[in-house]
Amino acid sequence: MSRGEGVIDDSLAAGRDRAFVGRHAELSLFRAALAGHAGACPIHYLHGPGGIGKSTLLRRLAREARLAGRTVVDVDGRTAAPTPEGFAEAAGPEVQAPGVVLLVDTFEKCQGLEGWLWERFLPQLPAGAIVVVAGRAAPDPRWAADPGWDGLLQVTSLRNLAPEDAAAFLTARGVPSQVHTTLLSFTGGNPLALALAAALAVKDGASAPSWRPDQDAVAFLLPLLIGDTPSPLHRRALEICAHAYVTSESLLRALMGDDAPELFSWLRVQPYVETSAAGLFPHDVVRESLEADLRWRDPDGFAAMHGQMRRYFLDRLSSAPESRILQATGALTYLYRSDGHMSEFNGWREVGLVEDQPYAPAHRERVLELARKAEGEQSATVAAFWLDRRPEDFRVYRSNRTGEVLAFSAWLRIEEPEGLDVDPVVAAAWRHARANGPLRPGEHLALARFSVYPEQYQLPSAPMTFMQWRATAEYVRADGLTWSYAVFQDNGSWNDYLRDLNMLPADERPAVGDHRYALFAHDWRAQPADAWLTEKSNAMLSGAAMPPSPSPADGGLVVLSRPEFDAAVREALRTLRKPAVLADNPLNRSRLVIESGRGLSEVLAAAAEGLLGERSGEKRHRAVTATYFRGALTQEAAAERLGLPFSTYRRHLTSALERMSDLLWHHELRGTALPSGPAGDGSGEPARPA
Repeated sequence: MSRGEGVIDDSLAAGRDRAFVGRHAELSLFRAALAGHAGACPIHYLHGPGGIGKSTLLRRLAREARLAGRTVVDVDGRTAAPTPEGFAEAAGPEVQAPGVVLLVDTFEKCQGLEGWLWERFLPQLPAGAIVVVAGRAAPDPRWAADPGWDGLLQVTSLRNLAPEDAAAFLTARGVPSQVHTTLLSFTGGNPLALALAAALAVKDGASAPSWRPDQDAVAFLLPLLIGDTPSPLHRRALEICAHAYVTSESLLRALMGDDAPELFSWLRVQPYVETSAAGLFPHDVVRESLEADLRWRDPDGFAAMHGQMRRYFLDRLSSAPESRILQATGALTYLYRSDGHMSEFNGWREVGLVEDQPYAPAHRERVLELARKAEGEQSATVAAFWLDRRPEDFRVYRSNRTGEVLAFSAWLRIEEPEGLDVDPVVAAAWRHARANGPLRPGEHLALARFSVYPEQYQLPSAPMTFMQWRATAEYVRADGLTWSYAVFQDNGSWNDYLRDLNMLPADERPAVGDHRYALFAHDWRAQPADAWLTEKSNAMLSGAAMPPSPSPADGGLVVLSRPEFDAAVREALRTLRKPAVLADNPLNRSRLVIESGRGLSEVLAAAAEGLLGERSGEKRHRAVTATYFRGALTQEAAAERLGLPFSTYRRHLTSALERMSDLLWHHELRGTALPSGPAGDGSGEPARPA
């Protein structure tokens, strides 16, 4: 029975025809060469990572060539000996037939023959021959640059299937439409991963949007996608690359030390790793498979890696210049993409559609037009009020395609009652803060007051992603931030997402015109940004919900007024030698102490040491040290030890206490750490109360 008459062969061909989707550009180029069109290239080099569909495409090209009456010669790099003689033997004498079509698959297995192939083998093929070479690695750039091959060689980087082609692939495989988005998210359109995921989804009868391939499927898929890695260090570099939005050599250096340059260079040439202006990133299916495998295989190792990267990107965001804030925030938030609703409300891929810019007076009419269109005339009046008073708090979002301003936002910083009679939303936030933790001198509350994109009003979009990232940057970078409020229309669409971020709805629902709003609040004194991100990490790693911010009753941070704070400092100094009493001091639960990572006695000692850097500070330092840290029995004894008249000693001590309180208060408000330094040996009883 001939090949064309084989029943099984016919069934295979028909099945493959039904399953084949996409690759329109590649097919068009090959058909042009088959038809002998002027300008069509006879040599085609296809390259791409494992599972991208190179072999499937070659089978389709072979079928088209045979239907066109051409002789087809197949060479598989996995079975051909990687020598000139072995390759020539695999090709056989038919390769010299007129109009032959030579298809070479898995060329990476004989990549060492590349120079011989271009210089010796291909030039000897008969005129009218067509050659398609497919491999993981791109060809040596010299051949594409060689003027002799100009017009003869077409190099194509084979990509994932386009979304519409991938969806057609899933439909042809009988996958329920409600899980298409999940499968496309996991696979990124990689054909091999799509085929495996489709088979599993159909087998499992999956219909839930949260469906994921099981660990056996991931274990099967991963080696096919990435092949062998040279060492455990290379595998770790891959896992870092998978967890990060983009990977730079700086990131690898921070996590892997001196091996970073070599590892970055290796990552850069892997066929499943792409290069962008910001760094390297893997194909989606490689990223998802590496993440799933590491989290299952070594959960402690994944948690440790995540923690290192969180600290790295948090430090980068804290010190980033204004021009890099959004990029730094996006990199930090990407570490949490698998948690809760993060990927539903953050569009890392879409942000390139718009540009974030500071508001300028020329934008005024457009901003008011957008407010009027999305929220009504009264909202535009409120926006105009704040534009007049706080234009620096506004941002606009311009389309990178048309240049048009599409959206705007405002991050209002409020230090004292302002606009309460004009803006019901700000008035509600002010009342909430006063009732639950009033502002202290040097502090402010902030509202994401306007999030206006009329085309997709308060729905996930590129402008909304940028608005969220700017708010997140404020949480991390702002000095003296107390309460923050996210403001959204009161329809519940953001409730679950914001609850996952520990931003809880306030009771009041203010209205502006016909629009009613919900305010989602967080007290950054009770749970500062670093602690917030740590809890978010714990929730992601455990799969549990993020717990609410701790309250003072739960042992959380206390928020003291300045008089309460000063009294607590004096009481702490008086009880330095009474650990049980000192343990009850409210400063132990202040931001000052908890964020420093030191005990209250050490913080006080550092503050005393800080006096030495000030004018007349040595006198103050000696007075407070002799009185509290070296334990004179009485203040009179301390004065005598210092050789000072009692009135002079008292003046120095009073001044020392005032300056220490000022210094400690500054660090309490700013969330900054005092420098280390002892002040006395901590022995002796304190003198009578100062």
